[in-house]
Amino acid sequence: MSTKPTTTGLEWTELDQRAVDTVRVLAADAVQKVGNGHPGTAMSLAPAAYTLFQKVMRHDPADPDWTGRDRFVLSAGHSSLTLYIQLYLAGFGLELDDLKAFRTWGSKTPGHPEYGHTVGVETTTGPLGQGVANAVGMAMAARYERGLFDPEAAPGTSPFDHHIYAIAGDGCLQEGISAEASSMAGHQKLGNLIMLWDDNHISIEGDTETAISEDTVKRYEAYGWHVQRVEPKENGDLDPEALYAAIEAAKAETERPSFIAMRSIIAWPAPNAQNTEAAHGSALGGEEVAATKRVLGFDPEKDFEVSDEVLSHTRALADRARDAKTEWEKSFGEWRTANPERAQEFERIRAGKLPAGWEDQLPCFETGKAVATRAASGKVLQALGEVIPELWGGSADLAGSNNTTIDKNSSFLPVGNPLPEADPYGRTIHFGIREHSMAAEMNGIALHGNTRIYGGTFLVFSDYMRNAVRLSALMHLPVTYVWTHDSIGLGEDGPTHQPVEHLASLRAIPGLNVVRPADANETALAWAEINKRWTKEFGKGAPHGLALTRQGVPTYEPNAEGVAKGGYVLFDAEGGEPQAVLIATGSEVHLAVEAREQLQAAGVPTRVVSMPCVEWFEEQDQAYKDSVLPPAVKARVAVEAGIGLTWHKYVGDAGRIVSLEHFGASADGKVLFREFGFTPENVAAAARESIDAAAR
Repeated sequence: MSTKPTTTGLEWTELDQRAVDTVRVLAADAVQKVGNGHPGTAMSLAPAAYTLFQKVMRHDPADPDWTGRDRFVLSAGHSSLTLYIQLYLAGFGLELDDLKAFRTWGSKTPGHPEYGHTVGVETTTGPLGQGVANAVGMAMAARYERGLFDPEAAPGTSPFDHHIYAIAGDGCLQEGISAEASSMAGHQKLGNLIMLWDDNHISIEGDTETAISEDTVKRYEAYGWHVQRVEPKENGDLDPEALYAAIEAAKAETERPSFIAMRSIIAWPAPNAQNTEAAHGSALGGEEVAATKRVLGFDPEKDFEVSDEVLSHTRALADRARDAKTEWEKSFGEWRTANPERAQEFERIRAGKLPAGWEDQLPCFETGKAVATRAASGKVLQALGEVIPELWGGSADLAGSNNTTIDKNSSFLPVGNPLPEADPYGRTIHFGIREHSMAAEMNGIALHGNTRIYGGTFLVFSDYMRNAVRLSALMHLPVTYVWTHDSIGLGEDGPTHQPVEHLASLRAIPGLNVVRPADANETALAWAEINKRWTKEFGKGAPHGLALTRQGVPTYEPNAEGVAKGGYVLFDAEGGEPQAVLIATGSEVHLAVEAREQLQAAGVPTRVVSMPCVEWFEEQDQAYKDSVLPPAVKARVAVEAGIGLTWHKYVGDAGRIVSLEHFGASADGKVLFREFGFTPENVAAAARESIDAAAR
C-alpha cells in the first residue's frame, strides 16, 4: 500500500482508507442484522473516529485503565457503533461476533455505550449532552490530579498531562446541559479538552433548520473556546488530513478548550440514504447496504467483511501503544524518583485507600445543642479536607448556603482569573448556576479517577440534575451530592423552594443512596460511611445524596454502627417491650423523640428508630432489620416532611404515616411544621391510632 504524502505529518495509506471504509460497511451490516439502530452517523464519522483511535490518542489496548491515557467520550452515544468498531479494530477486546450481536441480549455491544460493561468505554452515554459535560469534568479532574502530584512541571512535560477527546452531535449541542458545561469549560480555560462536533445538519425530524438557526461556531467562540472548522472533501467525505491538522492545532492550544466543527454528510456514501433523516435512526435496508458496498468496492454478497490485512494493520496499534507507554513509564519513573512522598500518595489514592488516622479528624458535636445539619456537614468537609487531599468539590453558586467550601483560600480557577484565591489546582469548585452540568461534570470527575468529588445545591433543584444523577447510579459512580434546605423547614422562600416529593423520588432511583441524617453527629458519621464506601471497582461503588437541614436540630449521642447500617434504635422503649415504634429521618427525628416522651409518660413503651438511609438499612440481613423493627410490633408510625411513598412497606396495614402530601407555603419554618401537623402531639396521636388499629 502506498503512503499518501501529507503536509500535516499524518501518515495515511490506502490501507488506512480501506479500514475506514470497512468501518462503514460494518456499521451498515450491524444495524441491518439486528433491524434497528443508528447507522448513518457511524458511517460518516468513520474517518474522524479512526483518526483519533489510530493516529492521535495515547492509549493502550493491553492496559485500558492506564493512568497516562487520553480519554475518549462519545457524547453522541446513539452512534455507539462509532466507538465499538474502533474498539474492535484496535484490539480492546471486542471481536466480530460482538458486532454481529449488536443490541442483543447479553452482548458486549448494547444500544448505547455502557461504562463497565464494555472494555474501552469511558462513560455511559446516550442522553444527549451528558457526554459533553462528562468530558468537561474529566478535563477538570485531569488538572486537579496534576496539581496533586506534579504542579511545578512545565505544560506538556508531566506524566499526568493528557487530553480529553469528545465527539458531540447536533442533538448534544441543542441540549441545555452542553451549554452549561461548555460555558464552564471556557471559563476554566481547559486547554486539555478537544471536542469534535459532527455538523451533519440532520436530526430525527429532518434538517436541523427545523429547530435551530444560531451560529454554533460563534457561540463557542463566545464561550472562550479555540474554534476551528474542517470542511469535507469535494465528494462530501470527511478529510482526515484536515482533521488531523486541526487536532494538532488544538493540542498546541493549552489555554483554551478546543472546538472543531466537522461538516459531514450523514450515511456517506450510501447512494440514496445519505443526508436523510431515515439514515439517522433506521437500518438502511438490504438494497441500500448492498449499493453502499458496491460504491466502496466491497462484495455486496458478503456481510461483516473484514480483510486480514485491514485487521492486522489496525491491531498494530498495540505496538505503537507499547512504545508510547514505555516512553511514558520512563517519564513516570523519573517523576517517582524525584517525588517519593507524592509517589507514595499517588499509590494510596490510586488504590482507593484513605490516609491513616483520617477518622480521628471527624468532629464530634455536643449533645443537646441545636445545629443545622448543613452546618455540621461544612465542618466535616473542612476537617476531612485537611487530611484527604483528593477530596474536593463545591456548589452551584450556593456555597454559603450549602456549606460546601472546603477551603475558602483555594478556588479551582484558571491562571488569569482576578480573584485572590484563584488557583488552577484549587480545592473549591465554583460550578456556577449550572446544576445539571455540575452533576454530569461530577460524573466525569469520578470516571477520570484519582479524586473524590462532591457538589451541592438545594434539594429542590435536584430536579435539574436528575438525568445526570440517574447516570451516576447506572454507572455506580462514587459521587456525593450535598442537597440542603431539605424540607418545608427552609421557611419563607415558599413552595417553589420547598422539596416535598424529592426524597421519595430520589429513593426511586436504583443504586442511589439517599442519606438524611437526624443531627450533627449523624451527619459526621454519614460522611465517614460515604468515604468508606468509595471504591474504584465497577459495580460496587454508589452515588450518595446527603439531604441536610437549613434549620437547627437537637444533637444526640453518636452511634457510628447504627448510622452505617442505615437505621438503628435511637431511644428504646422503657417499662416493657415496645408497644409502638416511631420511625423518622432528618429534622423529624426530634419530633419522634418528643412524641416518645409523651407516650412514655402516658404508660406506652415506645421505641424511636432513626433511619438516615433506607438503602443502607435494606442491605442488612433480616435478623438485624427485625431487631430494629420487631415484626411483632404492628403499631408503627413513620414521620418525614415529604410525601409518604417510602414508608408504607415499613409501617404495614396498622401503621400510620405523618407526611406532607401537598406543596408547602411561604412562612416561618416552625409555623409550617405546626400548621402541617409535624408536632410531637400529632405524632403521638398517630401512634395511638396505630396501636388501636393493630389491636383490632
